[in-house]
Amino acid sequence: MSTSENEMREKFYPRERQSVPAARKFATGAVADWGFFHRLDGIALCVSELATNALLHGVPPGRGFLLRMRLWEGAVLRVEVHDSGGGVPRVTEGAAGTDEGGRGLVLVAALADKWGVGNGIRANSCGVSSFARAAKPRVARILERSDSGHRVLRRVPVLGRPSN
Repeated sequence: MSTSENEMREKFYPRERQSVPAARKFATGAVADWGFFHRLDGIALCVSELATNALLHGVPPGRGFLLRMRLWEGAVLRVEVHDSGGGVPRVTEGAAGTDEGGRGLVLVAALADKWGVGNGIRANSCGVSSFARAAKPRVARILERSDSGHRVLRRVPVLGRPSN
């Protein structure tokens, strides 16, 4: 697991079909290194959907997309997919049961704690940046005695949002 509280990993992918599974593999490696095991499948699916959207709708021929993953304070993970296209991703309403597409951002919205879209990677660039964010659950530590009389430290997820 990482020792740093704030880290970033990024990788550029060309406009080709193999880039989506490669991006997913890169992302799951970072997710595991950063200890987000409980969110691994959901984050992998978000990366797949955002990368697929970039390839299908945002990356012009001869270009690619950038996958950037940021860890803040050891507890919040942000996944960003940047492309150089001019379109803006949006959730489509009412994809029919036989439609092949139209559900990607619905899945991202359901799996991420927060998601959104912005313009450009930097102020002087063009394109679209999509992101999904996930946080580690808060955990309470409970000291108990086992049946054999030994002290056992148990970690229990805390439900609800932190109070301010």
